[in-house]
Amino acid sequence: MKLSLNRNFLAIFIASISLQSISLQVVAQDFVAGEPLNAINEAGIKTPMSNNVKVFGSFHSSESCTFDPQKNLILAMNNGNRGDGSENDGFVSLINPDGSVHTAKWIGATRNGLELHQPLGSAISNGILYTVDVGYVRSFDLASGQPLQAVRIPEATLLNGIAVADDGTVYASNTRSPERIFKVTANGVVSTFADGAPLAAPNGVAMDLEGNIVVVNVNDAAVITFSPKGDVIKTEYAAEGGNDGVVVTADGTKYVSSVRYGSVSRIRPGQDAEIIASGIPSAASMCYDSVQHQLVIPLNGNFALAFIKL
Repeated sequence: MKLSLNRNFLAIFIASISLQSISLQVVAQDFVAGEPLNAINEAGIKTPMSNNVKVFGSFHSSESCTFDPQKNLILAMNNGNRGDGSENDGFVSLINPDGSVHTAKWIGATRNGLELHQPLGSAISNGILYTVDVGYVRSFDLASGQPLQAVRIPEATLLNGIAVADDGTVYASNTRSPERIFKVTANGVVSTFADGAPLAAPNGVAMDLEGNIVVVNVNDAAVITFSPKGDVIKTEYAAEGGNDGVVVTADGTKYVSSVRYGSVSRIRPGQDAEIIASGIPSAASMCYDSVQHQLVIPLNGNFALAFIKL
């Protein structure tokens, strides 16, 4: 009798493990992106929000944004409840160019098949959304929001800014010691692109029109341009230090946001920096809306976006 019970217990245990394995596989395939704002009416019909209504908000510690010109939407990265990095509650909002909400939670509507903790810097390249997230570079299909790849960077202590070349090579800043720019190839090979000075708590990263890598520091006002080989080919200076975001527009103008001092510097080619906006609290990793010709700046713990028409 005892042997029979043990056998029954073993059979149940194996069946349980098998069911868990099946469940995990199903969950991995069950990723669902969120929908634009809507409600169920009295007749039980899902009804999109009418055009005469605008909703603002939907942010939770948004640190960066990027712009999708095909959708004409801003993608705002949200940290959720920032704790020790283990909370799997980061999400991505889709925002209209006027700042109103399109989709409150696009990536992050459910957690099925999704791991996204504290997404910081973000970038778009060739139909893929990239972000840095607690030691990982993660990528998502821009059309569906489906998770694609997660590359771990073992030596990372605070991945922060990110830029992506046309060939899918990622350049990600590590703001805390070791102060570095990591390089991640399209097939997931990790290496150190730049290490130490002139990096001084590097933060924002962008690509210029020649395929060079532009980096701004938190601990000084330097705006450093590296060649793809890692050589410093130019150093410019923002009007103030404490910088987070950097944008390079089609005419070569650089815009730099200071998270520490709340200003936005404009550096036209061959000219000194000038402040074009100020008094912006926690001006973080901004993006450029190339359709409406405006800068969009997340304000971290202020749970808001700022807009600057250019």
